[in-house]
Amino acid sequence: MTEEVNAVETAETEAPQLSLQDIATMVQIIDVCSKRGGFEGPELEAVGSLRNRVVAFLNAAAPKDGDQPEGELPVEEDSDSAES
Repeated sequence: MTEEVNAVETAETEAPQLSLQDIATMVQIIDVCSKRGGFEGPELEAVGSLRNRVVAFLNAAAPKDGDQPEGELPVEEDSDSAES
């Protein structure tokens, strides 16, 4: 019984982790939302500023061997292409 309690306490105290790929995916999500008109005009400055800071972080944190992290977005089929 105490092992179960310890396991639950450990799971609750572990900090969430983000990888460089997770952060790169966030940039791609911002780009997709922007293309789809997901932001109103007054929001664009804040969204663009956040995107620029995230990209700068990725560039600074990326491995120096030229291997850039790439985020992955789920591929959404177009209704037009699905019918063809």
